[in-house]
Amino acid sequence: MCRKLAYLVPVLVMSFFVTSASADLLADPELTLYYSFDEVTDVVLDQSGNGIDGVVTGDVTANPEGVRGGAAQFATGSYLDLNGPDVPSELIPTTGITLAAWAKCENNGGHHAIFNARAEDATWLVHPELRSNGEFRWLLRSAGGSTIFDIRAGQVTWDEWLHFCGMYDQAAGRAALYITGELVQEQTISGAAEIAGDWGSGARVGYNIDNARPFTGLMDMLWIFRRSLSEGEIPKAMQGEAYPFALSPDPADGAIIEATWATVSWAPGDFAVSHDVYFSDNFDDVNESTGDAFRGNQTPTYIVVGFPGFPYPDGLVPGTTYYWRIDEVNPDDPNSPWRGPIWSFSVAPRTAYNPDPADGAEFVDPDVALTWTAGFGAKLHTVFLGDDFDEVSNATVGAPQGAALYKPANPLEPEKAYYWRVDEFDGTETYKGAIWSFTTPGAVGNPSPANGAVDVKMVATLSWTASDSAASHDVYFGMDESAVRNADKASSEYQGNKALGEEAHDPGKLAWHTTYYWRVDEVDSQGNASKGPLWKFTTADFICVDDFEDYTDNDPEGEAIWQSWIDGFGVDENGAQAGYIMPPYAEQKIVHGGLQSMPLMYDNAPGMATYSEATLILSYPRDWTENDVSALVIWFRGIGNNAPEPLYTSVANSGSAPVTVVQSDANAAIAGSWTRWVIQLQALSDQGIDLTNVDTIAIGLGTKGAMTTPGGTGTVYIDDIALY
Repeated sequence: MCRKLAYLVPVLVMSFFVTSASADLLADPELTLYYSFDEVTDVVLDQSGNGIDGVVTGDVTANPEGVRGGAAQFATGSYLDLNGPDVPSELIPTTGITLAAWAKCENNGGHHAIFNARAEDATWLVHPELRSNGEFRWLLRSAGGSTIFDIRAGQVTWDEWLHFCGMYDQAAGRAALYITGELVQEQTISGAAEIAGDWGSGARVGYNIDNARPFTGLMDMLWIFRRSLSEGEIPKAMQGEAYPFALSPDPADGAIIEATWATVSWAPGDFAVSHDVYFSDNFDDVNESTGDAFRGNQTPTYIVVGFPGFPYPDGLVPGTTYYWRIDEVNPDDPNSPWRGPIWSFSVAPRTAYNPDPADGAEFVDPDVALTWTAGFGAKLHTVFLGDDFDEVSNATVGAPQGAALYKPANPLEPEKAYYWRVDEFDGTETYKGAIWSFTTPGAVGNPSPANGAVDVKMVATLSWTASDSAASHDVYFGMDESAVRNADKASSEYQGNKALGEEAHDPGKLAWHTTYYWRVDEVDSQGNASKGPLWKFTTADFICVDDFEDYTDNDPEGEAIWQSWIDGFGVDENGAQAGYIMPPYAEQKIVHGGLQSMPLMYDNAPGMATYSEATLILSYPRDWTENDVSALVIWFRGIGNNAPEPLYTSVANSGSAPVTVVQSDANAAIAGSWTRWVIQLQALSDQGIDLTNVDTIAIGLGTKGAMTTPGGTGTVYIDDIALY
């Protein structure tokens, strides 16, 4: 024991110094340059210490109204010249990069380049841009001009501050774009290449090398790193040199470790003098600062757990998740303490995990090799594989394996559901594994709702893709997992037979926040049934009015968004257009949840209508008292260059006058981020709405009925309308 402790102490000391250094992004060894823009003269100094100063060319001036301190004001065609050919190669990002900056752009109809570099062979390398069409762009190229990735996503809010953070990690094969701290798109890149490693044809801030795409507006806090920042470090880059919260947890949030003790460390906030540490295997205790979760106030930025003399002296328990929180403390600062986020990590379980094929995988090659992550301490793995769930569950004789890999002796059969289990033996005890499943090509598949889906509507229709040899399908459905798995035609779970071409089933009104199981068996032309996999989904704990996911563009059995939301087409006094004129009719990039939202264009300009609204006639839900719901929630998002117009919703019973509620924020139409609008149903009821039989809901902009007060034009996005 003494020898173990002697080795432990140097590790702890090293961990402390490493994490303390990494707390300050300015001291990061992978930092290429940093401009705070707090001072702008003829030269903008590089505060990374690498000497990559930016020489002002044209009209770049100081502006005191930065996000933090001052900012740089770029007139069209002005830029900072970084003297790219003289930048040392070791400072140029190649295997990874993060480029982050605050920008407040003028909408002058053109593209805005935050930074641009060009290699000696004329390869355009780095393109962080705000595009004229309102998208962001994040692009990198390798030597010779091959594009590594080209992300175009998000929605620019002109004339408002937003934070651009583009990242690339060659080793992980991941590119990502974060806007104001939110991930808007990421790409997985196979065969990821290095970024070309020279800026021989130049490097600039605010203008392309070929004098195109001038950045026009304000810029603040520009960082370039030679690595991909963690998500926890993005807020620090957004704050600049000062960030009060603990960050960079180690183990990383959500990590799985393979040890029964750990040195848990973090990077301190910039104002911290000490740290209040909370650590427990109980989430509520950490969240609420109860029980024995508080482990004291301390100055080191680490805590040892699972070791004698420390929390959990008997060791961390395999298969257990641990939660922790760091509150940063400075007695001299009135804002102290700064409560940190709750992080977690898990100790690997004794049983096998991370199966490949993943549990529930569809259409897996019959010549498959099964792999998994070995359980904690496992020395021998026994594999059980078959097409009968009960047989695999109850089997005692399997195929022993010395490695976490099993290749069946013969290819599997097509059009079947297979089940498999891996038992782990650690030299003392055998740990029975979970049962996983997959299907081979040709089997019934593509369930809708998807297997494992949550927040499913209570009026969902089940559908699937027919199996290759099916003449029909038998459907089983219910709330008991075992009963549905084992059901036959004599069971109450049997829902009947569906002819080929009728791969859908309406289970009727579903219960609130309930898990359902279902199974579809293939029946061939001879009447022989082949058992399908078991699927499940969970209904929502809210009632969906419209999430805009069901609208289609070209499906003859579906409908476009403007066929349900009746807008101002053909109505002189109504200037609304619900959905785009050409497909896709729904918005598919600017969404709050799912894959689609509704673009609602309004035109209340002088000489036109003075209100713009779209109306949905409800078939369901009409009873707005069901399950004791008490609030209507609407998510909306505007655009910075919209004309400010009142945003309102109207609710009506059949044949009665609508009750209108106006959003309290007069600038709602120009809100550049998704905003949750909560309307208490009691307020509607108090004004005469019968909540048990609501007929229509309308969403609009302007002042309905006030024909003498013309307004302006713009577009707002509506999503996830629901009753809670």
